Amino acid sequence: MWAVTTKPFLKSHFLKHTLPLFVMANQPSLSFSSGSPVHAPLKRVGTHNGSFHCDEALGCFMIRLTHKFNNAEIVRTRDPLVLEALDAVLDVGGVYDPARDRYDHHQKGFEEVFGHGFSTKLSSAGLVYKHFGKEIIARELKVDEEHQDVRYIYLAVYKSFMEAIDAIDNGINRYDTDQPPKYVNNTHLSSRVGRLNLDWTDPDQLAEKENEAFQRAMALAGSEFLDSVRFHVKSWLPARSIVMETVAARHTVDPSGEILVLTKFCPWKLHLFELEGELKIDPPIKYVLYQDERSKQWRVQAVAVSPDSFESRKALPSQWRGLRDEELSKEVGIPGCVFVHMSGFIGGNQNFDGALAMARAALKM
Repeated sequence: MWAVTTKPFLKSHFLKHTLPLFVMANQPSLSFSSGSPVHAPLKRVGTHNGSFHCDEALGCFMIRLTHKFNNAEIVRTRDPLVLEALDAVLDVGGVYDPARDRYDHHQKGFEEVFGHGFSTKLSSAGLVYKHFGKEIIARELKVDEEHQDVRYIYLAVYKSFMEAIDAIDNGINRYDTDQPPKYVNNTHLSSRVGRLNLDWTDPDQLAEKENEAFQRAMALAGSEFLDSVRFHVKSWLPARSIVMETVAARHTVDPSGEILVLTKFCPWKLHLFELEGELKIDPPIKYVLYQDERSKQWRVQAVAVSPDSFESRKALPSQWRGLRDEELSKEVGIPGCVFVHMSGFIGGNQNFDGALAMARAALKM
């Protein structure tokens, strides 16, 4: 059984680091703008000035959560001499060299990907996450970076949050098609960060105001990144453990191994598909049983052919669909039946034994 970490997500620990200290690097001589008159920051992290995007805003936020660059100053410039002297550089400079903490992705020949089965080219945010994501997650979980929970969350956060930022920044479409999209989506994080840039109609285009806008972009992108990590710590990982337990126990429910019973309801669909692939489960699972917490009745849900599909692997029998209560119980030959949906993807019974009997009968039809 996999261990589940349920320590509270101390968001305030990170938020105290979200107010960046900017270095004005637009002039040949550097002028440090520090929030502390006594202690100068140990590290300086550079990114380009001018219009900003989600990837460097998030990358700057994330790298400042690490031990090496904790609370580092942010230097926004394109001056190569200034960049060369910095401790880390993101999204500018034309160099990817983690040994020197250089994380640009615009240079010719750059094809770095996250790995682990992902093939999307990385942005500067993806590069920072690739090299520092485990450390950030491990510090939150208060475990070693090699702990299995760190790996699970590291991969899950990339899949559900980071990969889209990499793809959008690199101009990668979600679908392989030449057809124009059916609607415009300007609600995603990358769009919302982009709208924080200074408007071209604003008469005040000074570097100080631009840096203030970038600070807001860092806070926005960073807050959503932390929300994603928090969700995976508090909800995703415990749900995975529950589904893993039910998968391991499936042959005690029915000899076929094609029926699962959730001991506690949780979001199970994505976990089930991933675990089936990892464990090479064959035959695939057909039905999942769980108790509806409000009605206390039991549900029999058919597993879809894929996470995004409405088609079931084995829908409940057509002669049951649309029937309810006594009529359904008579048709099925099992007492306590409540309903079966018209599409056959879900049905219900007043108790567990009845729901299990419905699932077993459906398997044979």
